[in-house]
Amino acid sequence: MGVGKSVTITDNQTGKSAEFNVLESVLGNDVIDISTLNKELGYFTYDNGFGMTASCTSEITYIDGDKGELLHRGYEIEYLATNHSYLETCYLLLNGELPNEEEFKSFEEDMRIKRYPNEGIKKIFEAFPDEAHPMAVLSSAVSALSAFHHEHLYITTREEYLEMARRIIAKIPTLVAYTYRHSMGYPYIYPDMDRYFTENFLYMLRSFPGGKVDIRQVEVDALDAIFTLHADHEQNASTTAVRLVCSTGAHPYAGISAGINALWGRAHGGANESVVAQLEMIGDVSRVDEFIARAKDPNDDFKLMGFGHRVYKNFDPRARVLKKLRDRLQAELGINSKIIEIANRIEEIALSDEYFVKRNLYPNIDFYSGTILLALKIPRNMFTPIFVIGRTVGWITQWMEQKQDPKSRIIRPRQRYIGKRRREES
Repeated sequence: MGVGKSVTITDNQTGKSAEFNVLESVLGNDVIDISTLNKELGYFTYDNGFGMTASCTSEITYIDGDKGELLHRGYEIEYLATNHSYLETCYLLLNGELPNEEEFKSFEEDMRIKRYPNEGIKKIFEAFPDEAHPMAVLSSAVSALSAFHHEHLYITTREEYLEMARRIIAKIPTLVAYTYRHSMGYPYIYPDMDRYFTENFLYMLRSFPGGKVDIRQVEVDALDAIFTLHADHEQNASTTAVRLVCSTGAHPYAGISAGINALWGRAHGGANESVVAQLEMIGDVSRVDEFIARAKDPNDDFKLMGFGHRVYKNFDPRARVLKKLRDRLQAELGINSKIIEIANRIEEIALSDEYFVKRNLYPNIDFYSGTILLALKIPRNMFTPIFVIGRTVGWITQWMEQKQDPKSRIIRPRQRYIGKRRREES
């Protein structure tokens, strides 16, 4: 987009003024280019948490938090999650367009071949104790992949970019499954070339040598949609971590490892695990009103997990899809539990109670994804690794865009210093 207008900033102390270009956006707010602010007026900006700072130019994902809208390459997330598979969404993010039948067949077949990591990676898992958190093990395994594929440091062609991206997306589910099986003391299960991406992951989690594994299509559909709903979310904390690390010229898989570590935090990818932990703490439907009252009490620091969102000031569009999926799972699998009963009651109150509605505290993606993953028999400490599987395509697509941007430079924020002045030697 071109420069459409400009704004003038005046220093009230010195009277000095400078003009700054306004860069137009296709959707959302235009941005003021302040890259010469220090040169012109002698100031930096202060933006705690970077909530008002656009750190890059992107064509991948657009979020309108006020409308509750999330677009990938122009497609609404609800449309993608209900009409296209996760791998079709991966193709869209990587290539800019949804695949035709022939393109998808070639893409999907290549992804099946790339599922197998080097056998040496298994030694990484064996070095960790069984009780190690899966995210610690997973980030180490992904970082180690950079040693097995060091050639990705020297990418120059589009095909090399896509080869690298397909490789990491295909291998992540295998590494997650190995992480889980190591923690349980189970033998590793190799990927099954005859199974689709998401069905294969459930197979690697559940299977045992020589035994049969029961995987229902509704389970595959639900998990595939969860992967799609987590595929990318603009410049969130973990994506920013990937971009920051890779801006130094580091290996892309080292950047993905950094993203995994950022995602681990309970304020980010670990939120759905915290939701389920809180539901377990509530313990019974009869206690829901008690905790709702605590959440509304200004003198109580208790907060309901899974409600509201930093970006969305309306309903999280991903949550709408997951609510329907959860209802379908309950209907087709007959699942029920105290946890789901408690969640349903909290949801019922929150969607009708003026306190929550007035404050836009709607259920978010984490509120629904945790109960769905429990229904799929996935242990709570594996929730965030599941998030990693879905988000890897977003991370690597963001890296590809950053790498190919001629204006890209090392990310190096400035600071507001409030420490001691220069001291004389005593």
